[in-house]
Amino acid sequence: MLTQEQILEKLREWMEELFEIEAETIQFDSNLYSDLDVDSIDAIDLVVKIKELTGKQVQPEDFKNVRTVQDVVIVIQNMLAE
Repeated sequence: MLTQEQILEKLREWMEELFEIEAETIQFDSNLYSDLDVDSIDAIDLVVKIKELTGKQVQPEDFKNVRTVQDVVIVIQNMLAE
């Protein structure tokens, strides 16, 4: 299973590639919407990447309360543990 740090590194790669966000600005406590300017379309792209990594469909209820990078990491960890 991937560690939280490994998942954070994956998120940094994805967000730099998809949204042109500098990797070093992406921290566990970064708010996706207010700090990183992720919008709803970007969130869908992120969900697609999570599905590719985990091989599982992201359930809307799993993602509705996601606000920070840490929240995304936890969702991914939970999906990988299932």
